[in-house]
Amino acid sequence: MDTAFYQIVWTKRAQEELQLVYNFISKDSPQNASNIVNDIIDAVGRAEQNPAIYRPDKYKVANDGSYRAFEKHGYRISYRFNNAIVRILRVRHTKMKPSFY
Repeated sequence: MDTAFYQIVWTKRAQEELQLVYNFISKDSPQNASNIVNDIIDAVGRAEQNPAIYRPDKYKVANDGSYRAFEKHGYRISYRFNNAIVRILRVRHTKMKPSFY
């Protein structure tokens, strides 16, 4: 990897899913909701300089290696990197049935 930074782009779907995470957790604790969402955003930010930092996404059919995923606070974040862009695709709770795509 070179030292160039990738642009982080959240899909509309991923943005909505992250908002749902915040809304759900904030019913009990707005502070915890903010902390968890910020931790997820920070973890995503680690892919900005090295998008291969996380493992290939095992739920992506015919993954060419550009689809990656990681877990944070019980949520699974999937993304794809190419052409200097890291595109955040999904934010799903790990207790949800895995969804191949």
